[in-house]
Amino acid sequence: MLCYHPSLDMLTDYSSGSLSLPHALGVSAHLDQCADCREQLRRLNTLGAELFAHQETTAPEAKLDSLKASLMEKIGQQPQPTERRAPAVDERLRSIPASLRRLIPNGYDELDWMSLTPSFKLAMLSNEPGGAQVALSRIKAGAHMPTHTHTGNEITLVLSGAFSDEDGVYRKGDFICRNDDDKHRPRVTKDAECICLIVLDAPIEFTGWFTRLLNPIMRRFHPSTVPSNA
Repeated sequence: MLCYHPSLDMLTDYSSGSLSLPHALGVSAHLDQCADCREQLRRLNTLGAELFAHQETTAPEAKLDSLKASLMEKIGQQPQPTERRAPAVDERLRSIPASLRRLIPNGYDELDWMSLTPSFKLAMLSNEPGGAQVALSRIKAGAHMPTHTHTGNEITLVLSGAFSDEDGVYRKGDFICRNDDDKHRPRVTKDAECICLIVLDAPIEFTGWFTRLLNPIMRRFHPSTVPSNA
């Protein structure tokens, strides 16, 4: 059972189409693995359509607040849907969320992994100039990612294995949001390596004496620091 999910506000933004594409990708990959959030999204889609169907473009603010309150009240009243059987997929891609398979067409091992430390690798999936960075992190069993802070918001989605930090233990499918107030040192469980999808609005900053040398590399490859004409 998954313990960490996107917030209701984030799911609402996803439902309305106002979430940025990198962040929407992270939510989609979580939805592929979480029946509870799929049901929440179905309710938001259904009730959002109803809201807009009855909303007048010149409706007063009090009326809009009333409609929103009614929408949230009805979320818990929707019937449970029947789960559909997923189509057969290539065995190499079975463990990869459907939303990510176009970016990882041949499995994790065929990606272009960049070794940052002996136990920590990174593979870029998307680096649109001026936007968020979408990448995979891969850490060996029992190892830890260097202590770091965030210079912007970060989404982490566990794709395989598990890791822990000062705030909890995160397993496959868990969706974690961090901001620039967070500082942590993720450690992978000893039974298996851990692969995560990460969406970074800004580069992370390593704080250790030696790992600080990696910070220029992280800034160099992050699209927010790359000129749009590069």
